Amino acid sequence: MTIRLGLQIPNFSYGTPVAELFAAVTAQTREAEAAGFDTVLLMDHFYQLPGLGEPDEPMLEAYTGLAALAASTERVQLSTLVTGNTYRNPTLLAKMITTLDVISGGRAVLGLGAGWFELEHRQLGYEFGTFTERFEKLEESLQIIIPMIHGERPTFSGTWYQTENAVNEPRLRAHIPVMLGGSGEKKTFRLAARYADHLNIIAPMDDLPAKLLVLQQRCAEIDREPATLATSTLLTAIVDGVPSRDMGEAHGGRVVTGAPEEIAQQIKARVFDVGIGGVVVNLPTHGYVPGLVTELGHALAPVLPPTE
Repeated sequence: MTIRLGLQIPNFSYGTPVAELFAAVTAQTREAEAAGFDTVLLMDHFYQLPGLGEPDEPMLEAYTGLAALAASTERVQLSTLVTGNTYRNPTLLAKMITTLDVISGGRAVLGLGAGWFELEHRQLGYEFGTFTERFEKLEESLQIIIPMIHGERPTFSGTWYQTENAVNEPRLRAHIPVMLGGSGEKKTFRLAARYADHLNIIAPMDDLPAKLLVLQQRCAEIDREPATLATSTLLTAIVDGVPSRDMGEAHGGRVVTGAPEEIAQQIKARVFDVGIGGVVVNLPTHGYVPGLVTELGHALAPVLPPTE
């Protein structure tokens, strides 16, 4: 499994009636698949995020949406960037991701993170807890989910979760790739080195070389070969000449702007050339503009790192 070029769909505010909303999501996904994107990723939130819109703007539940997209596509991998661990019991999440894998014919990727959006938790009744508690829950979840997607039957007794001979059938593949997402060098990077196949580093582009050095250290601490842990980063693309809406302050050095070819060259120089293996782009300021994903995909294809 690798994510060299992914499209994240972070908002569903297209100005369309609700009845036409998912058709726009499907069209973007099919366009991404045809344009050479290898992965399409949805947000796993129930409210729209600050900086992207108001809490009551449209937000589809991620796994229901991904299952529908699986039936409308053939090749593209399907994931979240990333699932909030606090929203689902780990045994339920294991069942959901293996079900998505079966539906999609082996194209599911489990994206997972500790969860962070306090307003969502508070208003919807999910326990938020402390920063430390959320990462404790994440590590316990990984110790349950990974055996379950391997076909094992874990019995686990932790501080937050318990299982007894947990069964998870049907499964299509012996292993579903696990991707963690975040920027935390002490917690997220340690968990990625120990449990994950892929780490999406959400950090300013200027910070990526230093982040990679720390990730190598985390791998060395457990005698893991760093090359076995794939990496990518998440960027927002703002394309010149395409109608867009103002979303306020740019995302902390994670925005690329210009014509599609200029964006591709920026990503090559600041992401791929420093050693990151893949990029996930989103286009929230543009909503859905037919053809835009195609233009961006075609511009990025020549600069992607070679496949191994």
